[in-house]
Amino acid sequence: MKTAQDIIIKPVITEKSMDGLQEGKYTFKVAKDATKPEIKKAVEKLFNVEVAKVTTMNVKGKMKRVGRYEGMTASWKKAVVTLTPDSKTIEFFEGMY
Repeated sequence: MKTAQDIIIKPVITEKSMDGLQEGKYTFKVAKDATKPEIKKAVEKLFNVEVAKVTTMNVKGKMKRVGRYEGMTASWKKAVVTLTPDSKTIEFFEGMY
């Protein structure tokens, strides 16, 4: 069985993800085989918040070149977690925006 630390890999810190914080939306990089219910339980367990909705998307790797060598960056899965209005914020993200 996967633990919460195995499901939530790291937060995604971009301008777009920081704009979503005012709406209670937090973005995370998650395990590729993680399901929405597993992501919801993992976020609730790790951060002690109540999750209203989870949206996931698969991010395709990009072609990159270093000199004459070509390769691809790794594909990964992104989850946007929306908290309930009465839920508190995630302290990890405080002070970043």
